Amino acid sequence: MTVRVLVADDQALMRSGLRMILETDPDIEVVGEAADGAQAVAEATALRPDVVLLDVRMPGMDGVAAAWELARLPVRVLVLTTYDHDEYVRETLRAGARGFVLKSQRPEEILLAVKAVAQGQAALAPSTTLRLIETLRAAAPPPPGEPLTDREREVLALLAQGETTRGIAGHLSISQTTANTHVQHILRKLGANSRLRAVAVARALGLI
Repeated sequence: MTVRVLVADDQALMRSGLRMILETDPDIEVVGEAADGAQAVAEATALRPDVVLLDVRMPGMDGVAAAWELARLPVRVLVLTTYDHDEYVRETLRAGARGFVLKSQRPEEILLAVKAVAQGQAALAPSTTLRLIETLRAAAPPPPGEPLTDREREVLALLAQGETTRGIAGHLSISQTTANTHVQHILRKLGANSRLRAVAVARALGLI
């Protein structure tokens, strides 16, 4: 399946360079270009590409504002920028972008990101991913003073797989009441107020 891409960047030389990189892959077709956010929205509306490769800093409507507008369309947005700033990451992802990669990354990494986003996956620059992990670790509570039991670790692993209390009980051949008790102990020990939070904390602490 060919991935149809719209390239939006205010620099003509950069658009040409990106086109050359993208078109080295036989599974990618560049269907259009845009020099600013407003043009990117107009072209995406007309061409309906699979992926809009969107710069952040452009004259007039910037990439963040354009991402919000593009969220109304059946297209996926991959932000490609020189500026590796947390503010840009947060704002574009909040606007619905599926990925955030840097112009300094290798061409093959950009190609893989485009294909990943086209398939509905996420794609983040390694430096961005590392900062998000560090942010999560910093936000997580300190390691619990009371360690999890072996059974609680088994329950935690099933929680991480999205299992319900009934599913946990079935997997471990225990009653739902016992399964729920284990879950409550896990939440208390990890200082979490929900199952999702408990899984996030556990991952940040390397428990799963």
